[in-house]
Amino acid sequence: MNEHVVLRALRGATTAEANTAAAIGAAVAELVEVLVARNGLTGDQLVSVTFSVTRDLDACFPAAIARRQVGWEQVALLDCQQMAVAGDLPRCIRLLAHAWLRPEQEPVHPYLRDAARLRPDRAHP
Repeated sequence: MNEHVVLRALRGATTAEANTAAAIGAAVAELVEVLVARNGLTGDQLVSVTFSVTRDLDACFPAAIARRQVGWEQVALLDCQQMAVAGDLPRCIRLLAHAWLRPEQEPVHPYLRDAARLRPDRAHP
């Protein structure tokens, strides 16, 4: 990139309606779409995205869904299992993305669906 951008970490989360490839795919696609739209991102601004899922989601890899995004061919994608904590939000998909943003740009961290309970201050309307 150039000297007019800084590397920022973006967080977000959502929930899947069920442990199916279709439900996980829909949740991931929505989360990625909102992350990109709310932060005005293009694929060349993204460095990496790590997805973590609660252990009750194993029907598909979230990164495989994100990999379908146009312009994301060079984005490093990774899946992992979220630490199991008693009382955690079920069927939760979290992400950590690293992106080049303008220094004055305020990052937007989308928390969708039931994951809005995790960060009500950042819940997406």
